[in-house]
Amino acid sequence: MERFGYEPPFLLKLQDIPGLTIHQLGIGDLDAIRHLNHLIFAEDRVINSFEKEDLLILVARIDGKPVGFKVGYRENKKIFYSAKGGVLPEYRRQGLALHLLKHMMIRAKQMNYSIVAFDTFPNLHPGMTILALANGFRLIKSDFNAVYKEYRLRFERRLNDSF
Repeated sequence: MERFGYEPPFLLKLQDIPGLTIHQLGIGDLDAIRHLNHLIFAEDRVINSFEKEDLLILVARIDGKPVGFKVGYRENKKIFYSAKGGVLPEYRRQGLALHLLKHMMIRAKQMNYSIVAFDTFPNLHPGMTILALANGFRLIKSDFNAVYKEYRLRFERRLNDSF
């Protein structure tokens, strides 16, 4: 496949968000994630199973209030999969999703993964497609998801020293 000479940017540009903290949660803290998931996506299911190797659950708080989350796990020995995440509507477009993603990428690299991947539905969540393309992720696959009756895009990014 020809690449047409395009090289995506490789620096995740984070803006300072006053009062922002990102914490890793344990499996015992799932109620907080389930509550955020319900507020953001209006559904109860976060992911199909929390019994995953290298499960990573992150929560973003502003001044102590939970405003977003990200959940990921081992897909294979090279790829860490970002399975789901979201930000409360009133806190979007401030860079919170990018902060969560970068934190997940740092943790994945610390766990010796070389790639972070995620899937998104561009017609349902266009912001994730924009975030991926603007931050060095490459589109590697697209297909139709019969469950959601929507097109799905798969993005990946190598974890190197320049993120």
